[in-house]
Amino acid sequence: MRVLLLTGLGALFFAYYWDDNFNPGGLDYLVLNHLGAAPAGTRARSAQATRWLLQVNFLSYVQLTSLALPSLTDSKGSLVVVSSLLGRVPTSFSSPYSAAKFALDGFFGSLRRELDVQDVNVAITMCVLGLRDRASAAEGVRGVTRAKAAPGPKAALAVIRGGATRASGVFYPWRFHLLCLLRGWLPRPGAWFIRQELNVTAAAAAA
Repeated sequence: MRVLLLTGLGALFFAYYWDDNFNPGGLDYLVLNHLGAAPAGTRARSAQATRWLLQVNFLSYVQLTSLALPSLTDSKGSLVVVSSLLGRVPTSFSSPYSAAKFALDGFFGSLRRELDVQDVNVAITMCVLGLRDRASAAEGVRGVTRAKAAPGPKAALAVIRGGATRASGVFYPWRFHLLCLLRGWLPRPGAWFIRQELNVTAAAAAA
């Protein structure tokens, strides 16, 4: 079994040089888990910050998927896409990051439908994760959110389990599935719950 896990900015470098230096033949799993982050606050709404986040958090995913898909098709493999709750439920002071994650949901949701109608047996698992207890993630939202960070190892285990079982979606913590459903059914109460997690004064001070 051949698994390729791409994380961090090394994945962005890999996306540009794959054609010349890597043969994806025999690939069974491609796990896309790299991201570029911006600090929470109104400064992050600049065109430059948005362009950077779209390049790292969306366009590189598309490029790597297009390169790996022929091999995954041959092996009837799996594509595991690690995304964020902010790609399903928008919140304040995260506009560029949320835009990139929503783009992931739209692209891979559409790709799943295309593969289905073409009878291509490649599983796509979308993983919706929340804040994890990484130092970099905590620093980016310090003082802005009251949400508790989830343990990173448990989130990783949820991703692995979802990919191994070819699940269409993974939500960690599990309550995020309810929050995503609530957004569609009852948008106003959903927005109220999200607002309770924010320290609006601190985020505005970052402007």
